[in-house]
Amino acid sequence: MNRFVFILCLLLFSSAFGQSPPKEEVDLDILIERIFPVQDEELDYESIYELLLQLYLNPLDLNQANAEELQQFSILNPRQINSLLSYRNQFGPLLSLYELQAIPGFDQALIKSIAPFLTLQSTNQQSKPFLSRLASEEQSYFILRHRRIWQKRRGFTPPDTSSTGRISSRYLGDPNDLYLRFRSQHAKDFSLGFTLDKDAGEQFIWDRSTARYGFNFFSFHFTRYEVGKWKTITAGDFQASFGQGLVFGAGYSLGKGAETVPTVRRSSVGLIPYTAALEFGYFRGVAATRKFGNWSSTILLSHAPRDGRGAEALDSLAAEPARISSFNQSGLHRTPSELSTKNQFREQSIGLNLTYTAANGLWNSGVNFLHSHFGQNWQRDPRPYNQYEFAGRSNQIGSFYVNWNWKNFNFFGESAISRSGGKGIVAGFVSSLDPKIDLSFLWRNYDRNFHSFYGNAFSENTRPINERGSYLGIEIRPNKKWKINGYYDFFRFPWLKFRVYSPSNGSEWLGRVSFRPSREMTTFIQIRQEQKLRNSPDSGEPQLTYNPTSVNKINGLWSFEYQVNPQLYLRSRILWSSFEQMKSRTHGFLIFQDIKYGAKNWKITGRYALFDALEYDNRLYAFENHVLWTFSIPALFGQGQRYYLIGEMDLGRKLTLYFRYAKTTYTDRSRISSGLQTIEGNTISETTVLLRYLFNR
Repeated sequence: MNRFVFILCLLLFSSAFGQSPPKEEVDLDILIERIFPVQDEELDYESIYELLLQLYLNPLDLNQANAEELQQFSILNPRQINSLLSYRNQFGPLLSLYELQAIPGFDQALIKSIAPFLTLQSTNQQSKPFLSRLASEEQSYFILRHRRIWQKRRGFTPPDTSSTGRISSRYLGDPNDLYLRFRSQHAKDFSLGFTLDKDAGEQFIWDRSTARYGFNFFSFHFTRYEVGKWKTITAGDFQASFGQGLVFGAGYSLGKGAETVPTVRRSSVGLIPYTAALEFGYFRGVAATRKFGNWSSTILLSHAPRDGRGAEALDSLAAEPARISSFNQSGLHRTPSELSTKNQFREQSIGLNLTYTAANGLWNSGVNFLHSHFGQNWQRDPRPYNQYEFAGRSNQIGSFYVNWNWKNFNFFGESAISRSGGKGIVAGFVSSLDPKIDLSFLWRNYDRNFHSFYGNAFSENTRPINERGSYLGIEIRPNKKWKINGYYDFFRFPWLKFRVYSPSNGSEWLGRVSFRPSREMTTFIQIRQEQKLRNSPDSGEPQLTYNPTSVNKINGLWSFEYQVNPQLYLRSRILWSSFEQMKSRTHGFLIFQDIKYGAKNWKITGRYALFDALEYDNRLYAFENHVLWTFSIPALFGQGQRYYLIGEMDLGRKLTLYFRYAKTTYTDRSRISSGLQTIEGNTISETTVLLRYLFNR
């Protein structure tokens, strides 16, 4: 009875809004900047960005979601998830998102942060025929984007002739970067789209022999959801995420960062349409997931082109005249050499998943299997550190995983084995020890011969291989205004690594204190330290060049953010870094000021930054705002200044224009970059223009 009195009061109070708070367009830049890991060039930011976008455009039905689905946002802790499930089991479906206020652990700030990703309106039942839904869908749009650096790089100049008569290489195409996307989708119903991309320096040409049809890269997909007992049916380009990422690791994988507790755990989001412009890391073919009561099964078939460089067989008596010596994952085909790697090999994949989810939604478990076969033998050029890397023509990998919510604990784990016999294991938990304290722990062990091409499990390395480690994270909320985050990670590398020619170990810790005195104001200070080994630099003196020595890196950040009014937002930050190797220490700093001002039909965003980091090891990363669904995290080093200005304007109900101008001026050099990317001068400027057209608005 009390519940219905409470709901009645809420509905009377919110009658102007209907069943749910109005869904505002979430600022993905602010959200991603908050939950992104410690910024690093080796991370796949575009895929993370794309998946966050998919979560926003496909809101989760709060009355149907189980614990696994609720965990995928990395926002709710186990106590909040269990409270929600218990409330739903006791009182039935929620009638309004405002009703979340009646659940222990949910306040207005939390509800506001998760509301854009949730819905109470079931999309499983469609009254109109599919083609009619497709033609009238509001989330149907067309995007055209142009980017260009205006200073001439060496790759776009006339070629030289060396003293030996050899003509130097140059880019084949023009300096324009073009991107085109069409997408039409409805949450839990369908998704249809294609993406075309041409990078600067690539030719805009129709050439079937090199699979270039105007644009250099073409991606497409068609996905249906909830068709009878079929949960997902997809064709074209797609990714898969099951378990903790040892076999199928696509998706929302954040790792170590300022959100120190929930991000260590991966979520099984299943089959995902591939919509990014990166030219690797996806399947191309067909896949489907079918439900059988509490069971679901997934099968995928893929036949995807891969870029790579061939070489003569290492064994002159081998039957195969050539081998794969390396894969090109840059996606760049600007020079004759880069173009020669395009679509040189084929990768065939067969994947399976079987998952059981308990009726109460509190636990699930499953098995994964993936078979990969290459068109030619893959044999890397031998190096001391790659002796245990994959070699051959085919690989198989299988795993078993489990997730279990018990009281205020979420336990998770996955164990896998590859064809080589190498094993990979991840195990851990996320817990709410107290309404004010959350804790996470993760242990991993990846053999030096563990081979997983689509794995993306928690690791210090970019791939889950040759690593053992333990991670402990904590979050403390003394009151509503203060929050303390921290983690400590210890890791070992049993075999050699690139630039580390001996077994090694290291550690990393982060501490962050945040203070939010009001809804409009936030400030925090963060310090991160990382210590590991690296081969000694060549000093010119007699010594063992490959003798690893300790490297100590410290990064600090202070931030102040203030929402002056609904139209004006300010953000000030200071970043600093310290790098030490062989008793030599260098420093760097970056300071910038952001401002956002917007009215009903237009918005302006700008930044001015000063930096001083003479060594590349002192480089500083700063997430930058960009045009719609585009990201930028440049690595700043040297001395200079950088600024950018972004304008957004509605040109009508259907058409929106975005424009960005960014410029960096260095005071310590007269030449920027190297090789074909060289710019003669100390300035680099870039423009980006994007047009978005909404078909049914």
